[in-house]
Amino acid sequence: MSRSPFEPAHGGNLVWAARLARCAPHELLDFSASISPLGPPPSVLAAIQAAFSSLTAYPDPRYQALCQQLARVHEIDADWVLPGNGAAALLTWAGRELAQHPCWLLTPAFSDYARAVAAFAGQVIEVPLQQQHWPTDPDWAAALTAAIPAGTDLSQCSLLLNNPHNPTGALLSREAIRPFLETFGLVVVDEAFMDFLPPSQQQSLIAWVESFPNLVVLRSLTKFYSLPGLRMGYAVAHPHRLRRWQQWRDPWSVNTLAAAAAIAALQDTDFQQQTWDWLGVAKPDLYAGLAALPGLSPRPGSANFLLVDCDCPSPKLQKQLLIRHRIYIRDCSSFAEIGDRAFRVAVKTGADHQRLLAGLADVLSDGVME
Repeated sequence: MSRSPFEPAHGGNLVWAARLARCAPHELLDFSASISPLGPPPSVLAAIQAAFSSLTAYPDPRYQALCQQLARVHEIDADWVLPGNGAAALLTWAGRELAQHPCWLLTPAFSDYARAVAAFAGQVIEVPLQQQHWPTDPDWAAALTAAIPAGTDLSQCSLLLNNPHNPTGALLSREAIRPFLETFGLVVVDEAFMDFLPPSQQQSLIAWVESFPNLVVLRSLTKFYSLPGLRMGYAVAHPHRLRRWQQWRDPWSVNTLAAAAAIAALQDTDFQQQTWDWLGVAKPDLYAGLAALPGLSPRPGSANFLLVDCDCPSPKLQKQLLIRHRIYIRDCSSFAEIGDRAFRVAVKTGADHQRLLAGLADVLSDGVME
């Protein structure tokens, strides 16, 4: 099914969805954007309010307080951290470096990856994964290795991964990634959803950045702390690389309120534990509810969302849910490898899950989906 040029390629486009549902954006139940329903935490809101008095001054261009807090969290030196206006802004500068050499990319993948490389006239070499191999160890690694022609000088190539993988939610192990760190000239790993896993389950590569100067890790603070409108992310990489990025970007890339919010969020360990406890119960609950509906097959995942295979066209299902129930799911037909038989939903609260499941049951039982 072809997509209208006005349809969003990402989730969270509430203006588009509300127009279709004929309601105000705030009246939608949004499952399309994978944002925690628990936040923002009160500590963050208090920090934002306290920072209002600082709006008459420019932010510290070095963001020393924020970098020091990030350094404490990850037990690294502050010079190895660079905050940005969301992880997407930092992805642009990563794209500038990735574009200097052929960039290998596992697909399906977040559309902004190709956008970031193409913005600097770079070459993206896609490695489409068969559905049965959507990334599991060691299948994805074997598929990538098999796709690289013999004799390729990988020291002159770059690799872009995300972990946990979007849109499947699969978690890639550190050990499966390590061989590529030892061969590719540059490896960028987007860990936007990594903090949804408890520390004992995470497969973050941040601890390896000092050992691999060719490694860049991107992180987001907006999803875990429910702050997508504030825009806050950071990169962890060798200081030489980050100093180069600072020369490319605007001098004040993070606003004062976002910097204050990030510092407070990183210190709120109670909220972090609350989030891990919530997700450990809410995700299995949503998975079971989806699996019980005829024609739906959710895939297990490690992040705060689920990819769901469906027997009907997902764009049509998305539109019927909007029109009839004001519920917004992420149609995954923009991922070419997935096609129009899957959608993605964020994990939310029990009451929201019941509303989603009831809406899906209603639409799927109607002949309009045939």
